[in-house]
Amino acid sequence: MNQEKVTYCGLYCGLCASRHRIPQQAASLREALCKEGYDRGYFDIPGLEEVYAELWKGLNYLADHPCPGCQAGGGNPGCIIRNCAQEKEVTSCPFCKDYPCEQLGVLHRYPLLMADARWLQQVGLEQWISEQEERAKTGFAYTDVRLPEET
Repeated sequence: MNQEKVTYCGLYCGLCASRHRIPQQAASLREALCKEGYDRGYFDIPGLEEVYAELWKGLNYLADHPCPGCQAGGGNPGCIIRNCAQEKEVTSCPFCKDYPCEQLGVLHRYPLLMADARWLQQVGLEQWISEQEERAKTGFAYTDVRLPEET
């Protein structure tokens, strides 16, 4: 059982676009650009040649370095949820005696957060991780049901 894939906030890394979709899409774009010869540079659009080397470097990094997850040092280093969980010495918020709390408000765009956390509390970590792995195999990602930004 890999607990490092469980985020401090109670989400599952295997369902995050930064861990799967983005690296896969970056690798696909890189492959397509190589096939067209653009691994040597992109000079067709005026001005792009000035930033293309950095774009290529970033594309390679995205393709080859998926987010390791917040439990393994990835994610936002200034995350208030991570800081709180570490201070309270809990591996994930759903295991905190104060759960849910106001810190989770930063994730208001993720409607599955609370339901997934309650399920985690009910079935336990091992079963929950197993179920999330199966869910990930379907191609589902949290961004599929993320609420839009408020305007």
